[in-house]
Amino acid sequence: MAASIDVLLSGLNFRSDLGTFGFCSITLITVGDKRILVDPGHVGRRVHLLEELTKRGLTPQDIDYTVMSHAHWDHNQNFDLFYHAPALVHRLEMKYAHKPHHNDWATPAWTGAMIDHIPNVVEVDEGYQIEPGIGVIHAPGHSPGSMGITVETDQGLAVVAGDIIHFGGVALSKTSPIIFWSEDQARKSIERVTEMAEVIYPGHDRPFRLAGGEVEYLTPQNITLSGLTPDMDGVIFDNPPRPQYVMPGIEEQTLASLGG
Repeated sequence: MAASIDVLLSGLNFRSDLGTFGFCSITLITVGDKRILVDPGHVGRRVHLLEELTKRGLTPQDIDYTVMSHAHWDHNQNFDLFYHAPALVHRLEMKYAHKPHHNDWATPAWTGAMIDHIPNVVEVDEGYQIEPGIGVIHAPGHSPGSMGITVETDQGLAVVAGDIIHFGGVALSKTSPIIFWSEDQARKSIERVTEMAEVIYPGHDRPFRLAGGEVEYLTPQNITLSGLTPDMDGVIFDNPPRPQYVMPGIEEQTLASLGG
C-alpha cells in the first residue's frame, strides 16, 4: 500500500539581521491506518499545528509515531503534544544532544534533557523500517544524526529530508547553508538524497522535484506577513545570497567524542 504525504505547515527560508525565524516543515505521512508526524516544530508554531490537525479531523492522539529528523530547537519543541507515541531519534543524534559542542547554537545544552522527557524514545539507524514502505536513512553533515524518511508513494520514492536539504537551491548547489558537524558529509548526504528521490520534502521550503536541472515546486508559496510594510521607517526588504555558516570548532568533533 502506497503512502501519502501531507505538509501540515510549510518550511520557510526567510531570515533577518536580528535573528532566525526557524519555521521548519511539519509533515504528516499516512500509510493504511498509521500516521507518522515528522518534526513537530517549535512552540511558535504550536497553535497553528493544532489548527492544521483539527482541519483534518485529527487530534494529537491520532498520531502513531513521531520522528525527529535531527535535534535542533526549531524542529523539536512540540514533541510534548505527542507523548503517547513512540518518538524516533537517530542514535548518534541522541548522543550528541546530550553532549553538544559549546558553539552549537541550534542544540542548546538542555536539548538532551528535553529528549529524556519524552516517555518513549526509540533510537534508530540506517535501514530502520517504521511501517512497510517507510524507512530511515542516515544522512549526516548538518548534524551527526540527521536522518531522512523514505516514503514509497504512487508518484515514486519521496524523501522527507529535514535539514539534509534545507531548501530547493541546496539540491542544485550540493552545499548545505548551515553545518554543525561535517561539510564533506553534508555534501555527500545531499547528493545521496537528490539521486534517490523523485520528490524531496525539504526542511525549510516547499516540496519539489528536480527537472532539467531546475527546481520544480509542487505547491505554491502561501504566507501572510503582518506588522511590517516597506514604507515603515527602518524596515528594509532585501534578498542577498545566503552565506554558508560552518560552526567554529567543527574539527574538534569525532564519532569517538560521542562514544558512538
